[in-house]
Amino acid sequence: MFDKISSNYDVLNRIISGGIDILWRKKVVSLLIPEKPKKVLDVATGTGDLAIELIKTNANEIVGVDISEGMLKIGINKVKNRKLDNTIIMEIGDSEKLSYPDNYFDAATVAFGVRNFENLDKGLSEIRRVLRTGGNLVILETAVPQRFLVRRFYNFYTSKIMPLLGLMFAKDISAYRYLSNSAAAFPFGTAFNNILIKNGFIKVKNLPQTFGVASIYCAKKPD
Repeated sequence: MFDKISSNYDVLNRIISGGIDILWRKKVVSLLIPEKPKKVLDVATGTGDLAIELIKTNANEIVGVDISEGMLKIGINKVKNRKLDNTIIMEIGDSEKLSYPDNYFDAATVAFGVRNFENLDKGLSEIRRVLRTGGNLVILETAVPQRFLVRRFYNFYTSKIMPLLGLMFAKDISAYRYLSNSAAAFPFGTAFNNILIKNGFIKVKNLPQTFGVASIYCAKKPD
């Protein structure tokens, strides 16, 4: 599915979010900059937007992994065009079976990807495995606003408008209907905090963004 919509993915993301997703990624990176990570893993990197933004952490090695070859192809071109391929590695990778040794990365990120994990617990456990002790995990994911009027508008927009935009710009209403449905069904806020804790993370907190339509989750691997 992601291979099929990859060519229009970035443009449509900007349209759907009004460009606010760019600010959310910048916020993710701002949370990691004080930690000064040297090796960072970006899981479900897609077309590499967050991996590229992570350059601002001054990490020596940034690895973006994704299961979609179509998305990665665009990400690789973006990295090369910005002459960042000495620092950013983009490669095929399964979140549930990462090809890196234990305790390899100082930090890990996921932007709008955890809700697509086939097995959420397994994916989070794999991320914890490859993080060093004391390493940071920062996740950006959609959420459902809790304010009544905002939630009503959000539900209408994601269930009716998003699929139509997908049909207009990507010629694929089913993919964007899936994205809408998966966002609505995914646990968020305290529920996702508890999932992170269950999978061995500590110092877990979530930071709602833009009236609660997204959340940033911060966690650490125990020492």
